[in-house]
Amino acid sequence: MRFIVAIVLFVVAFASIGLGVAQRTIFAEPDRLTSSVEYESSAPVTVIDGSALNALDGRQTIAVLGGVTAEPGGDDALDPAATAPASSDAISAAYGASTDVIAWVGDAPYTLITWDETEQQLVAEPVRGTATEVPDLVGSDLWYQDYRGEGELGITLNVPEDVSLLVATDGVLPAPQAISVTWPLESDSPYSTPLLLGGFAALLLGLIALIWALLHLRKQRGPRRKNPSQPKMPRVPRPSRYRAVSSSSLVGRPKGRRAVRSIALLPVALAGTLVLGACTAPGAGPAPSPEPSASAAEAVEELPPVAVTASQGERIVSRVLTAVADADEARDGELAATRLAGPALLLRQTNYAAVAANAELPLIAAIPSGSVDVLLPQQTDTWPRRILAVVSNPEDTAVPPTALVLIQESPREDYKANYVLTLEPQAQVPEVAPASLGTPALQPDTPFLPVTPATVLQAYTDSLLTGEAAEGYDLFAIEGDSLRAQIGAAVKQERSDALPDTASIEFTNAVGDAEIVTLGTLDSGGIVVGYLTETETVRPTQDGASVNASGAVAALSGVESSEAGLVATYGTQVIFSVPSLADPDAPIVLLGYSQGLIAASEVS
Repeated sequence: MRFIVAIVLFVVAFASIGLGVAQRTIFAEPDRLTSSVEYESSAPVTVIDGSALNALDGRQTIAVLGGVTAEPGGDDALDPAATAPASSDAISAAYGASTDVIAWVGDAPYTLITWDETEQQLVAEPVRGTATEVPDLVGSDLWYQDYRGEGELGITLNVPEDVSLLVATDGVLPAPQAISVTWPLESDSPYSTPLLLGGFAALLLGLIALIWALLHLRKQRGPRRKNPSQPKMPRVPRPSRYRAVSSSSLVGRPKGRRAVRSIALLPVALAGTLVLGACTAPGAGPAPSPEPSASAAEAVEELPPVAVTASQGERIVSRVLTAVADADEARDGELAATRLAGPALLLRQTNYAAVAANAELPLIAAIPSGSVDVLLPQQTDTWPRRILAVVSNPEDTAVPPTALVLIQESPREDYKANYVLTLEPQAQVPEVAPASLGTPALQPDTPFLPVTPATVLQAYTDSLLTGEAAEGYDLFAIEGDSLRAQIGAAVKQERSDALPDTASIEFTNAVGDAEIVTLGTLDSGGIVVGYLTETETVRPTQDGASVNASGAVAALSGVESSEAGLVATYGTQVIFSVPSLADPDAPIVLLGYSQGLIAASEVS
């Protein structure tokens, strides 16, 4: 009987384990779902909407098949009659914020891929436009990531619903027209785990029953018979042994087979507990964590999106630094214009021209490359967009950090550094929000600062010209301001006094024609970046006298001596830390600047 019990338990174990394994293999449901869509379109762009990518939970694996055949351009998307034999195996793709994707597409026609809830599949629909082509999308600063392939391109993403994928060929030929999206599925095998646990429990009980049966069989066989011819030795009588037995041990103590049965039933109870534990109802788990309140969710949704993410911003800064370094090495103003604009570009192009005229002149200081210490993007979903970045070279502490103000004028343009400013050695950049939150950009006449940004620039340029006589002289911290020590009113007076009686010098200062960029800080203050110009006019004061030019002025003006006089214009980029309204008496601190000659000529 015991062997029969063991055999039955073994059969039950192997059957249960087999069914449990089968539940996860041959009887298992599909572990992924793929939806494909094919269409004919002459549109140069295809947009896979974020809602389609998130139609099901889990990571999205997108497969794009190239080799389309259609006529490029036109607003007859998804019109089979418009197709003609023009093909390309090239595939380019990128993903970014859905609003950015649509803004980049602009007036071009495109195919929009969405999710049909009724049919539970991807569908393609045309969106007409007036443009016939788009630029190459790879390399744009707008994307979180971009890709390029030939013939077939596979991409695995895990993006939220407000992120879309953009697919094209070269921007002229039609976009690829065979796309599939695959999502992972959770395999639902509710009985697999109980069957496996029950099978292993039955196997364990079967082994116990087998061992029990073998032990019982051995007891029934009795002692082995001895050789009858062998004489028996007399036994020595054993002394009686008594041991005390407590009354508690006599109560409830099983005897004989009952004890064996109790021992055998213990694994059964344990196995039952394991099986019941595996079959616990889904609702019996830990209590769900409380969801955030509606007011908290609305507060997060009210914040505008940031212009760039942290990784995106660091990649953009790296591209800018690489382009500027190449331009400095080649002294190529056109190459510099690919990543510089405004005052920063003008200063470098002027320096390149001066060095080309006189090789002994120093080249403008290079921007340190190494790490992005501060990245502060603007909170906005419109254009232009602004980013403040502070870069440094941790391997060379002698090179001071540099602040960059990057501006993207439109969706299809790259970010360009309009300001490149060397920070003061003792400069302490105010604490700013993390890149994931960003900060709003303030207008030049904002009332949220004790002094408007426009007033800051005008007051500072006046103080450089007239010193303590300037109306806003007391607004600024004098200590640590090396620009004031270099071109301030006292220095201007010294230069005027040093001229001979045959010449005179005149200084004029003004706020330059460039955007004043103001970004908020965590203490409700602001970082103000602007542009100043200073013009020096040197004239002879006697007939027949002349003034001499040297250095960059001579190189740019093309004259070394003039009886009419010389005019030199210098551009100065400045960055200030402005206190908050809560501390209006705190001084405005100059954090850094860049200054150099931007024009020189003979007085006309």
